[in-house]
Amino acid sequence: MRIGITCYPTYGGSGVVATELGIELAALGHEVHFISYSQPFRLSGRDGGIFYHEVPVSSYPLFEFPPYDLALASRMAEVAEFNELDLLHVHYAIPHSVSALLARQMLATRGRRLPFVTTLHGTDITLVGLDRSYLPITRYAIQESDGVTSISDYLKDKTVEDFGVTRGIEVVPNFVNCDVYAPIADEQKRAEARRKLAAPDEAILMHLSNFRPVKRVVDVVRIFANVVRQMPAQLVLVGDGPDRSEAEWLARDLGIHARVHFLGKQESVNELLPLADLLLMPSQLESFGLAALEAMACKVPSIATRVGGVPELIDDGITGLLYPVGDVKAMSEGALSLLGDKTRLEAMRDAARKTAQKRFCATLVVPQYVRYYEAVMKQ
Repeated sequence: MRIGITCYPTYGGSGVVATELGIELAALGHEVHFISYSQPFRLSGRDGGIFYHEVPVSSYPLFEFPPYDLALASRMAEVAEFNELDLLHVHYAIPHSVSALLARQMLATRGRRLPFVTTLHGTDITLVGLDRSYLPITRYAIQESDGVTSISDYLKDKTVEDFGVTRGIEVVPNFVNCDVYAPIADEQKRAEARRKLAAPDEAILMHLSNFRPVKRVVDVVRIFANVVRQMPAQLVLVGDGPDRSEAEWLARDLGIHARVHFLGKQESVNELLPLADLLLMPSQLESFGLAALEAMACKVPSIATRVGGVPELIDDGITGLLYPVGDVKAMSEGALSLLGDKTRLEAMRDAARKTAQKRFCATLVVPQYVRYYEAVMKQ
């Protein structure tokens, strides 16, 4: 198939999943065309069968805000026509579904059919889409999509409940390449790599996010502060965003800044995650929890919150530990309990990796998308 993919090409989960999906589809022999305002950051530019089409947005004095959604729709129609695309797959409802709908209508006037699939990722439904100014158009775009998928049962139910959507929604979970995200088999090599971050007797706790308020990165620092009072440890934070400064100041105020390392945005997180003992994910809300899945594949269990789609990913007490939002004390105690019980931690590490392999590997999930594309094209 020839597939067009549109996503936000940033460090958010929806962009990561969309990019990884395109890479996996190309590896299966499909032709993939990314259509966005900049190249998705995980694309190397050397992937066979993958093409990138930039969306130019004109800045006329008349426009206070450049109309990206209209420029995107026009570019989608162009790329689809010039490259004979079979369908579009848009990630994140706003404004991508609306732009795809316009592109479909434009091509229909010329006798060409261009179905599109919308994948709902989370904040497009739970936050942005519920804004009263966007709700009607979001609902309409979802209803008018030729196919709709959701990354979790939680998000599917939330969409139906909050938007009154009556059409079918297919749940296709997020996935991970289990060959790329994998533990370091050679313990000596792992130990050598860990020494760059911590001493041999120190635990490594890690956090990976876009540092938005919903990720509660301040809670991460507070949890670590409680842990490091009881045992030697280091905290590694991967990513960047609006709450980074507050987290940095808190670490300094608590006197633990020498043990807290802000690495900023990193492309090769698959090389960092296997070095951790635990991932901290105390989010206010997660529709899935991609960071936790990537950690699980690397044999790293999570201390996380029992919210949204997280319980669909993490089996409490088996592949990680789940707690109420904001319960820093309980999460700290859970982390200390695991780190102090090597046998239990090792069992949880093994279970995390096995769950990722059995349920969430790209080899299992990507074919679900392919079958769904085929069903949509037959409609």
